[in-house]
Amino acid sequence: MPVTRAHDYRGAFGADGTRARRRKEVPEVPAEAGLVVEDPASGYCGAVVAVDARGVTLEDRHGGKRVFPLRPAAFLVEGVPATLVVPKRAPAAPARSASGSVRVQGHTARTARAARIWVEGLHDAELVERVWGHDLRVEGVVVEPMHGMDDLAGAVAEFGPGPQRRLGVLVDHLVQGSKETRAAASVAGPHVLVTGHPYVDVWQAVKPSVVGIRAWPEVPRGTDWKTGVCRALRWGEPADGARRVLGAVRDYRDLETPLIGAVERLIDFVTS
Repeated sequence: MPVTRAHDYRGAFGADGTRARRRKEVPEVPAEAGLVVEDPASGYCGAVVAVDARGVTLEDRHGGKRVFPLRPAAFLVEGVPATLVVPKRAPAAPARSASGSVRVQGHTARTARAARIWVEGLHDAELVERVWGHDLRVEGVVVEPMHGMDDLAGAVAEFGPGPQRRLGVLVDHLVQGSKETRAAASVAGPHVLVTGHPYVDVWQAVKPSVVGIRAWPEVPRGTDWKTGVCRALRWGEPADGARRVLGAVRDYRDLETPLIGAVERLIDFVTS
């Protein structure tokens, strides 16, 4: 990120010929698209999406936009006061992550929070990483597979949720009357949020057209869903099907809305 500094040499020497203290310098930072800044007066934090001589438009991670005037030393860039200036060239459209959020440029992953998001299995974790990986690294959130929900209450108790150690749980087949819904109700609390989607398996939350089929096949009750799907579609073993399904997903537009909403709620919960 190029930074130019406005130097002020007036009063470099006092009346007695001694060197006077320079005024504190405030960097001038070009308002490039994707640059994340904070307005300290309101606490609003967002990425630059547009700028002109009248002001700069910022977008927060929820897609909300606000316009701020370009005043000297009016913003914080990486926690340091800065004066935003119009770049020499108009900013390009901000790069987007796979989840649709503004991609933070030049960001290194922050130290992981104590909070966690749990998902049911490896395929769930891989799908969440594929779409929300950038957001999770920016926020310092770790996603861990539970490998089943047989003893969710015991696992939550062992984790020990608290105000600074929130826990989000993503559950498949979260519908009224299911065992997953009963398990979710048993652990819900101020520091635990369980969300989910109505599909039997996370593969089913991928739009059928994305993997080249008209609809997900019906699997007889009592048959492992992934095994039944692979058999009906002649995809081989579930491991082969996983490579096909996960490899076809590019971004959030390839997923069904219930899964998108469930994951977004969990990220907001564990980072609030």
